[in-house]
Amino acid sequence: MARLADYFVLVAFGPGPRAGSGEGQGQILQRFPEKDWEDNPFPQGIELFCQPSGWQLCPERNPPTFFIAVLTDINSERHYCACLTFWEPVEPSQAPACTGEEEEEAGERPSPSALGPPSQLFAPKTLVLVSRLDHAEVFRNSLGLIYTVHVEGLSVSLENVIGNLLTCTIPITGGSQPDSMEEGARTISLGAGDRQVIQTPLTDSLPVSCCSVALLFRQLGITNVLALFCAALTEHKILFLSRSYQRLTDACRGLLALLFPLRYSFTYVPILPAQLLEVLSTPTPFIIGVNSLFQAETQELLDVIIADLDGGTVTVPECVHIPPLPEPLHSQTHSALCMVLDPELELADLAFPPPATSTSSLKMQDKELRAVFLRLFAQLLQGYRWCLHIVRIHPEPVIRFHKAAFLGQRGLVEDDFLLKVLEGMAFAGFVSERGVPYRTTDLFDELVANEVKRMRADENQPHRILRHVKELAEQLYKNENPYPAVTMHKVQRPGEGSHLRRAPRPFPRLDESTVQWIIDQATAKLQGAPPAVRAEKKATVPSGPPMAAIVERNGAVHANSARRLEVVRNCISYVFEGKMLEAKKLLPAVLRALKGRAARRCLTRELHLHVQQNRAVLDHQQFDFVVRMMNCCLQDCTAMDEHGIAAALLPLVTAFCRKLSPGVTQFAYSCVQEHVVWSTPQFWEAMFYGDVQTHIRALYLEPTEEEDGPSAKGEDEEDEEQEEERSALDVASEQRRLWPTLGRDKQQELVQKEESTVFSQAIHYANRMSYLLLPLDSSKSRLLRERAGLGDLESMSNSVVTNSMAGSMAESYDTESGFEDAETSDVAGAVVRFINRFVDKVCTESGVTSEHLKGLHVMVPDIVQMHIETLEAVHRESKRLPPIQKPKLLRPSLLPGEECVLDGLRVYLLPDGREEGSGGSLGGPALLPAEGAVFLTTYRVIFTGMPTDPLVGEQVVVRSFPVASLTKEKRISVQAHVDQFLQDGLQLRSCTFQLLKMAFDEEVGSESAEVFRKHLHKLRYPADIKGTFAFTAGSIHTAGRQPRTTKEKSPSLRTLSRNLVKNAKKTIGRQYVTRKKYNPPSWEQRGQPVPPDDQEDEISVSEELEPSTLTPTSALKPSDRLTMNSLVERACCRDYQRLGLGTLSSSLSRAKSEPFRVTPVNRMYAICRSYPGLLIVPQTIQDNTLQRISRCYRQNRFPVVCWRSSRSKAVLLRSGGLHGKGVVGLFKAQNAPSPGQSQADSSSLEQEKYLQAVVSAMPRYADAASGRNTLSGFTSMHMASHAPSPRARVTTLSNPTTASVTRRTAPRGKWGSIRASGRSSGPSLGVDVGSRLAGKDLLVPPQPNGAPSEPGFLRPQRAALYIIGDKAQLKGVRPDPLQQWELVPIEVFEVRQVKASFKKLLKACVPGCPAGEQSPASYLRSLEESEWLIQIHKLLQVSVLVVELLDSGSSVLVSLEDGWDITTQVVSLVQLLSDPYYRTLEGFRLLVEKEWLSFGHRFTHRGAHTLAGQSSGFAPIFLQFLDCVHQVHLQFPMEFEFSQFYLKFLSYHHVSHRFRTFLLDSDYERIELGLLYDEKGERKSQQACKSVWEYVERLSKKTPVFYNYMYAPEDTEVLRPYSNVSNLKVWDFYTRETLAEGPPYDWELAQGPPEPPEEERPDGGAPQSRRRVIWPCYDSRLRAQPDAISRLLEELQRLETELGRPSERWKDTWDRVKAAQRSEARQDGRSTPSSLLMSSVSHHRRSLGVYLQEGPVGSTLSLSLDSDQSSGSTPSSGRQAARRSTSTLYSQFQTAESENRSYEGTLYKKGAFMKPWKARWFVLDKTKHQLRYYDHRVDTDCKGVIDLAEVESVTPGTPTMGAPKTVDEKAFFDVKTTRRVYNFCAQDVHLAQQWVDRLQSCLSDA
Repeated sequence: MARLADYFVLVAFGPGPRAGSGEGQGQILQRFPEKDWEDNPFPQGIELFCQPSGWQLCPERNPPTFFIAVLTDINSERHYCACLTFWEPVEPSQAPACTGEEEEEAGERPSPSALGPPSQLFAPKTLVLVSRLDHAEVFRNSLGLIYTVHVEGLSVSLENVIGNLLTCTIPITGGSQPDSMEEGARTISLGAGDRQVIQTPLTDSLPVSCCSVALLFRQLGITNVLALFCAALTEHKILFLSRSYQRLTDACRGLLALLFPLRYSFTYVPILPAQLLEVLSTPTPFIIGVNSLFQAETQELLDVIIADLDGGTVTVPECVHIPPLPEPLHSQTHSALCMVLDPELELADLAFPPPATSTSSLKMQDKELRAVFLRLFAQLLQGYRWCLHIVRIHPEPVIRFHKAAFLGQRGLVEDDFLLKVLEGMAFAGFVSERGVPYRTTDLFDELVANEVKRMRADENQPHRILRHVKELAEQLYKNENPYPAVTMHKVQRPGEGSHLRRAPRPFPRLDESTVQWIIDQATAKLQGAPPAVRAEKKATVPSGPPMAAIVERNGAVHANSARRLEVVRNCISYVFEGKMLEAKKLLPAVLRALKGRAARRCLTRELHLHVQQNRAVLDHQQFDFVVRMMNCCLQDCTAMDEHGIAAALLPLVTAFCRKLSPGVTQFAYSCVQEHVVWSTPQFWEAMFYGDVQTHIRALYLEPTEEEDGPSAKGEDEEDEEQEEERSALDVASEQRRLWPTLGRDKQQELVQKEESTVFSQAIHYANRMSYLLLPLDSSKSRLLRERAGLGDLESMSNSVVTNSMAGSMAESYDTESGFEDAETSDVAGAVVRFINRFVDKVCTESGVTSEHLKGLHVMVPDIVQMHIETLEAVHRESKRLPPIQKPKLLRPSLLPGEECVLDGLRVYLLPDGREEGSGGSLGGPALLPAEGAVFLTTYRVIFTGMPTDPLVGEQVVVRSFPVASLTKEKRISVQAHVDQFLQDGLQLRSCTFQLLKMAFDEEVGSESAEVFRKHLHKLRYPADIKGTFAFTAGSIHTAGRQPRTTKEKSPSLRTLSRNLVKNAKKTIGRQYVTRKKYNPPSWEQRGQPVPPDDQEDEISVSEELEPSTLTPTSALKPSDRLTMNSLVERACCRDYQRLGLGTLSSSLSRAKSEPFRVTPVNRMYAICRSYPGLLIVPQTIQDNTLQRISRCYRQNRFPVVCWRSSRSKAVLLRSGGLHGKGVVGLFKAQNAPSPGQSQADSSSLEQEKYLQAVVSAMPRYADAASGRNTLSGFTSMHMASHAPSPRARVTTLSNPTTASVTRRTAPRGKWGSIRASGRSSGPSLGVDVGSRLAGKDLLVPPQPNGAPSEPGFLRPQRAALYIIGDKAQLKGVRPDPLQQWELVPIEVFEVRQVKASFKKLLKACVPGCPAGEQSPASYLRSLEESEWLIQIHKLLQVSVLVVELLDSGSSVLVSLEDGWDITTQVVSLVQLLSDPYYRTLEGFRLLVEKEWLSFGHRFTHRGAHTLAGQSSGFAPIFLQFLDCVHQVHLQFPMEFEFSQFYLKFLSYHHVSHRFRTFLLDSDYERIELGLLYDEKGERKSQQACKSVWEYVERLSKKTPVFYNYMYAPEDTEVLRPYSNVSNLKVWDFYTRETLAEGPPYDWELAQGPPEPPEEERPDGGAPQSRRRVIWPCYDSRLRAQPDAISRLLEELQRLETELGRPSERWKDTWDRVKAAQRSEARQDGRSTPSSLLMSSVSHHRRSLGVYLQEGPVGSTLSLSLDSDQSSGSTPSSGRQAARRSTSTLYSQFQTAESENRSYEGTLYKKGAFMKPWKARWFVLDKTKHQLRYYDHRVDTDCKGVIDLAEVESVTPGTPTMGAPKTVDEKAFFDVKTTRRVYNFCAQDVHLAQQWVDRLQSCLSDA
């Protein structure tokens, strides 16, 4: 029996600490009993909980209130405090003297009248009942009775009632079903004519919830309650808010009831008093209830989940993540709760709903909801008993839960919710309480053991689920109400409104002695009675079905078919039978199969069998195979080892071994240490407990002492079988049942046996751990580097630590173990500490005595030291083993002049994020990982190797990139590989879109890897530009030595360069002399104007200049003449001449008719160092004013003309951005300048004059007309490209009073988008405005795809000049009053944005590591995030805008940033789009030389070529330009003479440093280094090309690789490409690679051996099909399958070679074919086509025109290269034309040899003046009437031609100086032409005569 109530307390209002505040505090007036019970001391702080909101007086009498607060004592015992509060009037002496104001504060209501007497105040008084039992209704009735007796004045003694209440005892809960009603239910009376029945629950472990759970769901709803449920289980802080205290208590009780069978073990305070609110900021989890009055105080809690019961909301802070229930349990629980709470939901949609069924009562619904959660727990924890480890049985059971095995077997390893629940305190309590094998069981135990199958069967059948829920609810209800029939209460209550009646008197003071006497009487009576023993019915807890049944449902990740397991078994049996070749064949398949769990289990089982058969000693090959398979098994094991693979392998790695030498054995554990699982303490603990359980079970299953003698054998065997089946828990349960019956000695003996079992296992595990934790070579301290987890167990990090960190960690380990050997002590110390921590933990938990534990601590260092000594011998012997045969290193082929800096370092090339190479989902072979070597040369980083997958075959894998293109080098950590153990790795990323992700082989020491990195860094960032490969090629490269200088070939040019620089330095003045290089302002200062003092310094130069340098005179100084000649040869000057912008001579003579002239003012680079020497300026501008004008612009880059439209004569100018003092300042000035002008003002005026001169120089604007309209249309409305349907608004201001507005709905704005859309953040490149608007009548609808409309867009009267400038600089600019020029401010993206975008593009196209879900969407997402295509779009758009303006006759000045990045991009694109010449090979070269090289794009700075630029990083400005050209090329494939390959070639080589072309930042710097003028002098030399153009020229002669066969230009074509992102394509330069040969841009290296022709088959069989399998990313598709024309040209060349004739150049052949095609077209009478290739697509976008036609017989390839939209031709005429053109082509290729080569042979020829005699191969061609000569017979490159039409005579000659000595004099003859006399010499007289005769006959024929 137990006491119903422990204490009765009367608490009243007392004055507070602050007198006169109206706030009081609780005072305990009386408590009964006055002495504490021994078993239950009086809880402190009750007075706080009686009035949780604080003790306050009230102006009116409130009705009595009742609630139950819960207090938790220090022993985690809960005390239920039932509080009934009523109000009594305050006696005047007691009332505080307070003003009305204070009263208002205290009672929150003002007094009824301020004039009348002070109103009556009421004070609270509380009756409190304290109990350890939770019988809420009984407490409410009992306190209500006491209150009723007092208020109604009943003739009952209050002392008696209270005495009876305190002495009332009730039956102990739990135990068996009571036999009689009295035992389970007790009727009590307190002596006031009352009667109450108290029913005790049948099972005390099941919580009692009344209606609290149902109320909680009613208040918060299903989703919110589920969130709170998950939050409570995962240990979050939960706070309930309500105005009702009883509601708070109910909600907390309901939540705890839902958590059953787990018990909540953190802070639990259903009602928190106001004075204790600071408890809410505790760091531990809690469930607390607080009155809504204090809601404001809870707002600052950042990590508390707040449930508002009154408002029905749950607020989860952002920083809190509540893991949801795992699916499908979450959805199943949700639907079950819906069925319980809203049963009509299922019927809501029925056409004929059944008659309304009666809903469950609230109490029943409460139990049904709990039943749903009980089912949920049974499903969550099903099979948990199979993962319990029983570590000790006696004296008390010690049980541990194998969390990893449970998660692994349930397939929920990744589930965040279950992981947190299992790690929580509640689950730890669950294991210790419910893990016990022999105890009383309850509803949950039966459910989890017996109902799992039923729940699985019911999963998709709601009605069966509901039936099960109702069954469980019945049981729960019965547990709370075992006797529903007798729940009749009879308790008196006070009358209605009794609290308002004036009470006869305050609550009386009770007589303590009376109450105490009643209590003492009852106590004495109880002492005499026999002690109440709880009748517990203990039993073995059922375990339920084993885990295997659950696992089947989840299935393995890989479908491991029986065939795979068979392969694993076969391979192992081959290994043990010594059939190594067979095993080797199967090994790759086995290693692949071992990714699956079933195959790994199969492997461990098979190996166990072999250990049992004593076959654990292996030879070297067997050992290698077994170790490889073990490593493969372990590499996919997580640190938890949830599938038990590492656990199964642990006994095997200590069994398998090989003998290295007599007495030295190497065990497998020394080769499988590199796995994270071995350094995880949880793994070792689980293993230890599992083994202890096995031994403890064996201890009790041992046959008893053989006292009875031998018994029948059969019985024993049966017993043994039964015992085998019994689990450890069953054995433990049996032992616990027997324990009380054993004698004391027997008990002691069993305890000692168990303890010694645990102790011996601890020693065994100390050994095992030392085996797997100590590395084979302990001197390396590799262990510390690779397993930081050991050194720093608390953090449990398993990341790889770098060498430097490892060193510092090693130093920090104390060497307390006292080893002498300092090298090993750091490893040993770490291992000793790791093992000691483990031993401490497991032994303390398993109850090992402290003496034994001390002994273990002494033993561990000795075990470790002994093992280290053993390993030293093993390590020494293993080094003597012959190394595993590794593949031979493949040496890469090198370019001429390229030298190896570091020979091959053995590495593995690992797969990166590109799927193709590793054979991912696209299929194809797994080329990666590949085993090979990395080579570092002066030019490239090269990997060559072969795939490790033996099924791929012997394919060579090559991946390389130029050293100069390296952008990022990063150390990476690499998991152990299938084959070998790998050390650290290195990831190299290059801006040629290549990635080398390498892991160094174990034979490559960290020193070698470090040397590699240092050399790489030195080559990537040389100290000086002369250290780059373009300069050092061919010189012997040794580290730390300067490259040798090459011999000067043309001293005159070198001297010229030096003189030029000297003169420039003299001219410029002193401030430049000290500087070696041109250093523009740093990037940080770009946006700001240069500080005034610097600027003055720059400006002051002009005063020092000699007048002669700046004033052009017709007579230049002789020293300048040579400079001028060289400058005139530059690309700029050639282009100026072509464009008709004047030549230097015409400009110097000042031909006034020309509007522009060439000025040599910058020839010494005095005005602007980054400009070329010769510039185009308006004719009217004097040279001496240019200096002043240049000051207004950044970097002195003043506006100069760079192109003129041949049609509209508009000019394109470029300059740097404006300084603050420049034109902007001028435009901003509202007033006329004052008379006292400063220098800056004069500069601005000069600048205005300059712009005026530009305007005047244009023919159409020479007569300036005022009032003209200008550009506008480019409003932001127009520019919104991403708006779905922007309306273009156009206003004409030609008549300002009637400004009409036309709206048109167009799919895109007029120009596509120049303003950035909302989706791209950051500064955008967009035209914001023009200030005036174009005429609406000329606005034509725009074309789709955002292309601009036809050029009629702008009206004839526009501004003459548009200045496109940075928006930031042109803010608030006043327009030009004469409207001759207009500012177009646009936002430009900065270089840092281009860099950031490029980095993201690199990662998108060449990801560093395989993505989790490789999908096209993820690639597209990362591509979009890079914003690269958006930048391309903006560049193209601005360029198209400028093209339109130029085309319509307005000039444009592009004046952005410093004038060398975006300006260059825009200006180059504009010229390319406007002028067809630049779309030829020659023209494009000229464009790049002029705009990029001469106008000073900073290639060295942007490409970070030297050490100085390392920090600035790579900025792909030129690459971005080439990408734009590529986009235009795709849209206009017939307008470009060059191919896409040409663009890729330039993209690759502008960063490769193979050529000198793209080095340095300006012409000035190139002159300083002597680069600019030495090219011509060295061109004849046999060295490798120094210029990329020269290389392209040479290569173009040999092969049409740079030529576009579809080239068919329209001369007048101005290209207007679509620029929307949807029209742009990702360049395949970024994504494509060829692993067979590396990048194809070094032509000499990319040309592999030619395919053997089909006739020459070695086996002599019939020629087979020429089909080839091409692998993605390995083979070059274009090489394997060239286009038709290339194929024909190759075939032609091959046939000519076979016939022994030197083949003609491909270009000549091609030109002939085109000519023949045209002439044939003329003969047919067709209109002459403009080109060879045309297609029938629309005029605006013309694409490939080669098509196939079917001939009359079979199918012939019709290279009808001439279809000009044949409008009237019928199909038959088309066929005839096709046949005719084919025959013409054929006759062109099949010319007879006799015609082409009439006679040929060797002759000596005397060279020109001062040149020697040389033997040449001469060919006399009657057809062409030529005498051609070649270097030798097979040479295809003709070295010269003598046209026979020019020959006057052939005469005998005489030998001259240097002629061959042995030849007869008569063998000489001369050929005289109109130009010169050629001297020849034949080998003898006869041959000479023949040559003379042949020549004469040719001449006579002519």
